Amino acid sequence: MRGLGVVVMALGGLSVLWVALYRVVDPPVTVLMLVERWAGRPIEREVRPLTHLGRHLPRAVIAAEDARFCWHAGFDPDAIAEAWAENRAGGRLRGASTISQQVAKNAFLWPGRTWFRKALEAWFTLWVELLWPKARIMEVYLNLAEWGPGVFGAEAAARHHFGKPARALTASEAARLAAVLPSPLARDPARPGRWTARHARRIEARMRVVARNGLDACLAV
Repeated sequence: MRGLGVVVMALGGLSVLWVALYRVVDPPVTVLMLVERWAGRPIEREVRPLTHLGRHLPRAVIAAEDARFCWHAGFDPDAIAEAWAENRAGGRLRGASTISQQVAKNAFLWPGRTWFRKALEAWFTLWVELLWPKARIMEVYLNLAEWGPGVFGAEAAARHHFGKPARALTASEAARLAAVLPSPLARDPARPGRWTARHARRIEARMRVVARNGLDACLAV
């Protein structure tokens, strides 16, 4: 048992060093990218610093995914409680993952819903929040997110779907990109269906609230 404890402590220490490394080094690959490559599909990805991604897309993902991003410490108890209540009431099943939790999953782990993976996600989320500034969390999130089949990162997404760099996206285009995040393989921001278009309009309206109330102030872009 003592040997097992030493191994666990060593792995824990290495994981913290891994998180610290990614504060300054961009993650080179994710599990989802490896899956795409294993299947023989091409990968589109262009890593860009947050300052080159404009204001609209960070605001759009905050509006769509995590309105309290600048204020929570990686976990949003209010969102968790709301999701739990809605799920128990028989409403649409939904999660309550913050942007920080999604970064932990994308950068260090693999997709899945097991308790073991969720525990690891919580561990990495804790250290991401402790060791990275919020702007870095957003930067990594935008550069790792999947925005279509084989399309990873905001810059590749903007060029693939709209033929322009991410910093040139309009508020409407950014909202449409954010609207496909829950199902990037089934939804197309360039040719949105009725539900996606309606959801994008709601996100665009929330973006104005994000800007007006300074909900993206921690990014300082």
